Amino acid sequence: MPNRSDSPTVTTRSRVRAAVMFGAVGLSLSAVYAFSGYGIPCPWRVLTHTLCPFCGATTLGAYLLRGDVAAAWAANQFVFVLLVGLLLAGIIWVAELLGGPRLRFPARWGDQRLWYAVLGTAGVAFAVVRNLVPLG
Repeated sequence: MPNRSDSPTVTTRSRVRAAVMFGAVGLSLSAVYAFSGYGIPCPWRVLTHTLCPFCGATTLGAYLLRGDVAAAWAANQFVFVLLVGLLLAGIIWVAELLGGPRLRFPARWGDQRLWYAVLGTAGVAFAVVRNLVPLG
């Protein structure tokens, strides 16, 4: 009997579920901040008085809720690009669940460790640059 967890539909379904949960949490945090002004304090910023790669993400979400894409971009370019990538991935995953083609990266790009290294390096580079050069 085949293992159902290896099925592309099950994997895609779990990816869509995770993306929806991530979006729901982000939407909730952004809505609370947009309507009350209360956000989550960044421990990195409290300790170092510098901005981490994710500082401004809640503000970005609040601006997106208002429809102000330019202000959202100015709040945090790194997270904005990550959200666009997640949105595109979500569209591809939903299309696959609806019977569309299964789109995947070439095998050599499919290693998660590569993506963690790329995103980690980009995040550190963004944090260094944003603390030395005003980006918005």
